[in-house]
Amino acid sequence: MTPEELSAAIRAALQSVVDSGDLLVAVPDEVRVERPRNRDHGDWSTNVALQLAKPAGRPPREVATLLAGRLADLAGVKTVDVAGPGFLNITLEAASAGELARTIVETGAEYGRNDAEAGHVINVEFISANPTGPLHIGHTRWAALGDSMARLLLASGAEVTSEYYINDAGAQMDKFAESVLARAAGRPTPEGGYPGAYIDDLAATALAARPDLTDLPHDEAVAVARELAYAAQLQDIKDTLADFGVRFDVWFSERSLHDGGAVGQAVARLREQGHVYDADGAVWLRTTTFGDDKDRVLVRADGVPTYFAADAAYYLSKKDRGFEQKIYLLGADHHGYINRLKAIAACAGDDPEHNIEVRIGQLVNLGGARLSKRAGNIIELRDLIRWIGTDAIRYSLARYPADSPLSLEGEELRKQTNDNPVFYVQYAHARTANLARLAAEDGVHRADGFDAGLLTDPTEAALLAALGDFPRVVAQAAHLREPHRVARYLEGLAARFHKWYDTCRVRPQNAQEEVTDLHRTRLWLGEATRQVLANGLDLLGVSAPERM
Repeated sequence: MTPEELSAAIRAALQSVVDSGDLLVAVPDEVRVERPRNRDHGDWSTNVALQLAKPAGRPPREVATLLAGRLADLAGVKTVDVAGPGFLNITLEAASAGELARTIVETGAEYGRNDAEAGHVINVEFISANPTGPLHIGHTRWAALGDSMARLLLASGAEVTSEYYINDAGAQMDKFAESVLARAAGRPTPEGGYPGAYIDDLAATALAARPDLTDLPHDEAVAVARELAYAAQLQDIKDTLADFGVRFDVWFSERSLHDGGAVGQAVARLREQGHVYDADGAVWLRTTTFGDDKDRVLVRADGVPTYFAADAAYYLSKKDRGFEQKIYLLGADHHGYINRLKAIAACAGDDPEHNIEVRIGQLVNLGGARLSKRAGNIIELRDLIRWIGTDAIRYSLARYPADSPLSLEGEELRKQTNDNPVFYVQYAHARTANLARLAAEDGVHRADGFDAGLLTDPTEAALLAALGDFPRVVAQAAHLREPHRVARYLEGLAARFHKWYDTCRVRPQNAQEEVTDLHRTRLWLGEATRQVLANGLDLLGVSAPERM
């Protein structure tokens, strides 16, 4: 019996109590079941009686007792106990609990997917680094967590678009172009320009495409250098993210907002909403009405739109594209953006508490990492991938909430020991795969038999309990935008698997021992564990190796 099936059964029992007239209350659409912290309290627990007591006008334990009588008669339920102020603790028959193993195997990669976020249309924007240099360690946290967050939301039924906002307009692009052009001409980096050997590479790329680059009039040369270097650097960013297992549905150009007139249109639309005013020759958005610390300039007195105007146009673009919820994942130096982005949402007629969500990721410090020779004073993501590996970086970043500062040790992440969490979880998956290979050699095949009632060892009950909790963990992690819940769950699951593996034999001890349904059924349980480990690692963008 899966948690969903048990939830439906409790709701049906509640409906029967209401239909009989013993309880006058509206039956909730869904009844939540959870694993008790203490395994002695049963397999599952629900507080539905406490929730319904007040509207029913009855003591919680009285409501719980009514429900317990109906639930005890359900097939697959062993015992139902009323505990504390009115909790219902439910213990399943071994056969009913063990059926979960077969359900997981038959469900495969879909196990854990749910509809908790169904109906939500969400845009998740993350990284959005300037295309003026390579991705570095400062971008890694949201690269890992943003992608995992999108995966979790998709697994929970939401319609999700992951988006990268390319900051390809403004003064930084001019400095970038001047830096590339100077290097192509053999001149020093201009003041305020971009240093680093990667500029040499971009200059070489530009010269290869336009050998006459340095002979062109200066303004034309800057424009040509900008486009050629921009295209090359953006491709480098895309290639690095592909190596890191991160994909985007949309690469949105800031420049397109200016070239297409969207910035001017945004100012006009916000003026129609009554939130734009003119003062001191400039155009302002009255964001203080919605909690910002000061009003923001949209267009300067010289007629040049500000970055804030582009932010407003970009928000309206997301709104026009049909995204009900817009999630911004920003770096540690962007705390000041929270109120101003929410103010834009409010000025646009949206609910800033529902339609926009701004999350800040804290800095990551990685001990042992060397500064990039190409980029000069930064640690490139590409170098981290080569040194540590995508799996170790992504998993290690996924283990912690984004809003907590994080210090990691590079050499520790490279170690293949049980002290390294990513190795510990991946090794559990590899161990399940090896178990299946060796069992097949011994003549143990899942297709030859399954008897869920044989899974009676305490380690089997604990492992089944953890497996059954996976869909809830996925749904909760998606709702809270916290991928670390999946990582910590996988570590707990791996621990229970290792304990079960050391306690319960799946393979015969020798050639004389007969292969029985107990061996086969345990093989089903091992395969169910392999599937959940693989599904969970995939949500984190981490591979599930068959051998280690």
